[in-house]
Amino acid sequence: MDFSSLIETRYSVRSYKPDPIEDQKLQQVLEAARLAPTAANRQAIQFVIVHTEGREEELKRIYNRDWFVQAPVAVCACGIPAENWVRKDGKNYNDVDVAIAMDHLILAAANAGLGTCWIGAFDAEATRELLALPDGVEPIVFTPLGYPADEPKPKKRKELSELVRYERW
Repeated sequence: MDFSSLIETRYSVRSYKPDPIEDQKLQQVLEAARLAPTAANRQAIQFVIVHTEGREEELKRIYNRDWFVQAPVAVCACGIPAENWVRKDGKNYNDVDVAIAMDHLILAAANAGLGTCWIGAFDAEATRELLALPDGVEPIVFTPLGYPADEPKPKKRKELSELVRYERW
């Protein structure tokens, strides 16, 4: 699929088949995340791959939606702020770098026929506990990862003219 078609057809999946993900596809998706650009190429990111089977109830402590644990895998993208690049004004690029890497993962998943859904409204403390995250590691975003069992709905997006300014505000 060409890139334009990929970004037009990718959608947030909220229903998943229980079918397992082939190891080769999972590695392909993770490789896309690894290749994502990060500030000063620090790559201060980690991905925790969680197999959901048999852990559904405990994982719902992280995000209490049935479809979150329908997928065979959940991915938690984490940042390591102390290892990340910091701009002169103090802006740490932790969240930005994790977001870019997760976006690469999500697009690669769609290209491989897999579904995802960006989840930021999760319980960070439950995540730290259940995934045994060490101090200094910050969970930023989750996505389920699996084969879609639903169909995309029409996307609601602002017009480009509402989002772009040229030269100045």
